[in-house]
Amino acid sequence: MKSAVETLNPTRVRLSIEVPFEELKDSLDAAYKKINQQVTVKGFRKGKIPARVIDQRFGRGAVLEEAVNDALPKFYTEAVNEAEIDVLGQPEVDITELKDGETLNFTAEVDVRPTIEIPDYSGIEVEVDAVEVTDEDIEKSVEQLRERFASTSPVERAAEDGDVVTIDLEAKVDGEVLEDGVASGVSYTIGSGELLDGIDDAVKGLEAGGEATFTSELKGGSAAGKEAEVTVKVTQVAARELPALDDEFAQLASEFDTLEELKADSRKRLENMKQYDQATQAQERVLEKLLELVEVPVPEKLLEDEINTRKHNLEHHQLGQMGLDLEKYLEIQGKTAEEFDTETKDAAVKGIKTQFVLDELVKREKLNVNQEELTEHLMRRAASSGMSPDQFAQAVVEGGQVPLLVGEVARGKALAVVVEAATVKDTNGEVIDLDDDEDETAETVPAASEETPAEDKAEDTAEDKTEA
Repeated sequence: MKSAVETLNPTRVRLSIEVPFEELKDSLDAAYKKINQQVTVKGFRKGKIPARVIDQRFGRGAVLEEAVNDALPKFYTEAVNEAEIDVLGQPEVDITELKDGETLNFTAEVDVRPTIEIPDYSGIEVEVDAVEVTDEDIEKSVEQLRERFASTSPVERAAEDGDVVTIDLEAKVDGEVLEDGVASGVSYTIGSGELLDGIDDAVKGLEAGGEATFTSELKGGSAAGKEAEVTVKVTQVAARELPALDDEFAQLASEFDTLEELKADSRKRLENMKQYDQATQAQERVLEKLLELVEVPVPEKLLEDEINTRKHNLEHHQLGQMGLDLEKYLEIQGKTAEEFDTETKDAAVKGIKTQFVLDELVKREKLNVNQEELTEHLMRRAASSGMSPDQFAQAVVEGGQVPLLVGEVARGKALAVVVEAATVKDTNGEVIDLDDDEDETAETVPAASEETPAEDKAEDTAEDKTEA
């Protein structure tokens, strides 16, 4: 076999491959054997039909077609390995010449990973939000905890903001009661915004036994997105009572003995959260600066596939679970189809570039992923997907997705190298040391739309990536 490579552009090549006919012998033998098992000829036992009879009865062309189809992947793979090119996706194959007994010539056009030069990134500087926890932040945190320990007691008065009402609901569309539009004994806190738009105004001022009708757009169910006439009947009004903010509350709601200890713990937790957010922000901004430094050509076919994958995931996973279609989603977002397409393309381009650049850094820095790192990453991904580690691991292994997870961790380590070399300052001008946070925030760098089976089962579409 002989092969030659022609570079069509930075991300696509054409392989020209010439195969002497004698190298097709194994494939020809396999073709005759396969046809032997599929056909019957009077006078011959199944599987014992001579090649000349097969040629006469079914045509030499059928045998050659079967043999060539069998041989092409092998010769294509040999040519790719010989040329040492990193291919992306499936090739477009064209048989240019097939002479029985002489030669097989074919071409294969395929996208390839572009050559990327990583410049010096040690001069990258970014600014992030300062970690500041105010007394108001602490009061808000404690108040949220206090809300969780609120009690309710029935009252004989009209419902007010903050009350918990028990209600029955009936929704009609075009005068017909929906099969899934009736609910009884629903508990609702007035002002929480957890049910239908307009329900707060409808129930406020009603006492137990009172009812009202209002119009609202349904958020889910069989008539999601449609205007409905909703009748609400209040069966009970209960006032919420918050516990006093004192040491007794601290002992009830936490492991601490005093309210001051509880507030001190709240401050510490809020600081840790903001430090995590700060590290994530630094990671994102360093990545943006890195991508600005590197020229990365994007294969057209890969980009097209990535855009289609992102749209599919949005329409069939995220929106489907919310009972929305793309048209309604765009209406809620206040976007046109053209704006959506532009945003999707921009995100796809960034995802592909991110993966190319970080994968190149992985090779350049000779970064490896050990079993402990992979296990820790798998545990975190399992927790975020709502699956047990065993379930998530089984889904990943069965789906052949282990290399994708390894790639995620490796890219995270590559980005951590860049973040460590960068100068990160907060809005107060203080230089931030992110060493303690990188293990948590830079371990996973999603690029395009690689979705593991476990994520698919958990309908978790937060992380979009592409295998490139």
